[in-house]
Amino acid sequence: MIAGPLIDRLPAVLRAVPYAGSRFPGSAAVAARPDPAAGANCQLYAYAVLHHFGLLAPPLRSGELWADTRSTVRVDRARLLDLMLFNNGPDPYGAHVGVRTDDGRVLHLCAEVGRPAVWSLADLAVRERYRTLVGVKRVTVRRAPPAPGSGVVTGTSSDR
Repeated sequence: MIAGPLIDRLPAVLRAVPYAGSRFPGSAAVAARPDPAAGANCQLYAYAVLHHFGLLAPPLRSGELWADTRSTVRVDRARLLDLMLFNNGPDPYGAHVGVRTDDGRVLHLCAEVGRPAVWSLADLAVRERYRTLVGVKRVTVRRAPPAPGSGVVTGTSSDR
């Protein structure tokens, strides 16, 4: 399992991803340059974090992610590396996506900050667009670890 705070276990590239709302799963910009260092929206960022830790989140938008049952399951209680969806109401469409940290907070990427941030649930709740926890999804698909000596660096496009 992960030792130490989640944010400290990320490579530098995943701690410095700039927010880019036009870079979402399925976008032409991501297809042309999949590396999250080029920027990401909240979903793309959360999926890159999970990928770094060996989990394969499907490249879905929020509403599709909430409906997915092939690669994720809904859970009542969040644990480390679960996806947490927030919105201004209970609708998953357009929901903000973050990753549950080891201390119960949420690692996410939003336009307000522009770089990855770790916020408490209270920090999210005071913002109208994140005031409602839509729910929690757990990714159930793991990727095979890179072969020793392969030169693959996780968290970047080189292992996708």
